[in-house]
Amino acid sequence: MNTTIPQVFAKAVGRDPAAPLLTWYDDATGDRTELSGTTLDNWVAKTANLLVDGVGLGHGDTVALVLPPHWQTAALLLGVSAAGLAADLGGDPQPVEALFTTPGLLDGAAGWSTLDRYVTGLLPLAMPLRTLPEGYADYVTEVRNHGDHFRGEPVGSADRALAGYVEFSHQEVIEAAAERAAELGIEPGARVLIDTARYPDANDWLLAPLVAGASIVLCANLDESKTAARADTEKVTLTLA
Repeated sequence: MNTTIPQVFAKAVGRDPAAPLLTWYDDATGDRTELSGTTLDNWVAKTANLLVDGVGLGHGDTVALVLPPHWQTAALLLGVSAAGLAADLGGDPQPVEALFTTPGLLDGAAGWSTLDRYVTGLLPLAMPLRTLPEGYADYVTEVRNHGDHFRGEPVGSADRALAGYVEFSHQEVIEAAAERAAELGIEPGARVLIDTARYPDANDWLLAPLVAGASIVLCANLDESKTAARADTEKVTLTLA
């Protein structure tokens, strides 16, 4: 039984590493990014290596992710989990070991106390920002300097996975995600189109599909006139929009 986020993700990748696991659309920018299991796994490993080797974080440290739903947010959340760290998904500001955000959320990120701050523009083709806010490093620039494989300490089911006002262990997160997948009707092998405006919680747009054994078509600023054609093109079996 899979009782940690890294175990669930490894199983998702292992089903078919070359198949699309997370496909991203932003109808405001026209961006489409398709990540196979292998490609997303590389981003996750690079992120975990950045956190451990670059930032120097250790098992149990906390990382704030003040970010909207996005494929890079998925890579960061999964990378934090792989590294044995706890993710705070933008709750009430508190002291953390590192923080990741985007230019549009800098005001909200300013209240967090941390020495290591990273920003990403969430741009098409994972382009770096032309101008960095003072005191921030560019995530997509820094993460590319790290290896495609992560070999850290094993993560246990009782380890903290989510931090903040309420903390959750990996096993508690997996159980909640499985329950949510059942509520949403996500079945094994499904390909799920998800509107980020309606389902902004990472449990809905990322963890529940992964736990259920589904792949994801994640859509921001969804143009409803495109939904039916997109569902057909992407071979979607369930639409959450």
